[in-house]
Order: sequence, then structure tokens, then C-alpha cells
Amino acid sequence: MALLAMPLVVQAEIYKAVDEDGHVTYSSEPAKGAKKLDLPPLPTTAPPTQTKPKKAKKASEGFPKVDRKTQKKRDNIRRRILEDELGTEQKLLIKARVDLSEASPEVYKDANGKIFRNVAKFEKKTKALSDLIEQHEKNIAALQTELSKLK
Repeated sequence: MALLAMPLVVQAEIYKAVDEDGHVTYSSEPAKGAKKLDLPPLPTTAPPTQTKPKKAKKASEGFPKVDRKTQKKRDNIRRRILEDELGTEQKLLIKARVDLSEASPEVYKDANGKIFRNVAKFEKKTKALSDLIEQHEKNIAALQTELSKLK
């Protein structure tokens, strides 16, 4: 018991020193020109009491119920929306693949008739198209997964 009460009794003295440049230093050791600070004790709080945890409600408890007909109607609407999105993504994927296959570097001629190709710009364009194709493929896979989950 004495060891537990000891931290309540122990209190360090704090000293504040200001040097000629105005820098303030706080220390627990007295220094030349330092002033002892009288600080009020820090507030303490009692530890929280342990209470029994309340029983968790079931996820479906208190959730509004929907009749079968209404749910079927909602599922049909959702299916139609997902199928429309899937069709759109498939069209965009085809277009992106065509754009990639038709891509070619820009060609320039200088005053002497020498031909130059802007390869860096071409690579940047093909990278963007490849990324777009990959994104459409991921979207299609996600939409197909969602459609397969519908009853």
C-alpha cells in the first residue's frame, strides 16, 4: 500500500531560467539565476469502473422488412442498371482497344526533309490507353461479379 501511495506524495521542483538572449529553460535542477516555480498539482481522475458489456443487437433487429414482391422489383431494377453499365463498359473497352491498335507516333519533317518521330509522346499515349483498357477490364469483372450475386 505504501508503494502505491508513493507517486501521490512525490513531486519534483521545477526551475525556470532565462538567459541573456531571452531563451527560456525549464529544469528540475536549480541553476544560476533560475527561479523556482510553484505549480499546482496536476488533476487526476479515478480509473473507469468495469461494467458488464451490453448484449449486442442482431444486425437484422430493428431493420425494416420488405415484402418479397418489393424486393424482387428492386432486384430487377438493380439487374437492369448493372447490365446497362456492363454494356457501356464493354463498348468503351472495344473502343479503347481499337484506339490502341490504331495508335502511331507523330511524324515530323524538318526543313531538310529529314523525318522525326515523337516516340516519347507515343509511349505516353499508348501507356494511357493500356491503363484505360485495364480499368475497363476491371470494371467489367466487378459488374459481372455483382450480376452473379443477384438471384
